Amino acid sequence: MKPKMARKNLLGRSDIRNAVITVLMESNFPSDNAVLNEADFVFQYNCELESGGHESFIRWQSHEILQIGITPYLAKLIEILEKIEAVEYASILKKYGEQMWALYIALENNEISEESYYEVINQADKEYFDLNDKIYDLISIYFVNIHTQLIDIE
Repeated sequence: MKPKMARKNLLGRSDIRNAVITVLMESNFPSDNAVLNEADFVFQYNCELESGGHESFIRWQSHEILQIGITPYLAKLIEILEKIEAVEYASILKKYGEQMWALYIALENNEISEESYYEVINQADKEYFDLNDKIYDLISIYFVNIHTQLIDIE
């Protein structure tokens, strides 16, 4: 059952973005709602990157990645990023995703030095941050487009 919200509280893009984020924060995952799962997936990606770059993203998503494997995980995330037209962000994951994961596992197993790991992480982070937070607007537009699939408007 979708949460209900008054139209008067959803007047602008930031209102809608905040409402969708509230729905995401109050939901249990995985959900039966594919759109909700997709929105959460891309939102978590953005949050992790903004809070600590690719290192944070890999560390906090490692449980999920271990469950389904890096290739399917990246394919799913890249598909969603391309769907919301965040193609530059998808390109970074295509370029560095599997390598970052392999280096993360190697670092966790004490098989490589931290410098080797951070060399790739720092390059991916540089490319991400050089995009000047375009993803914020793309996610906001996406949330506006899907909000009625997640929220009943009164």
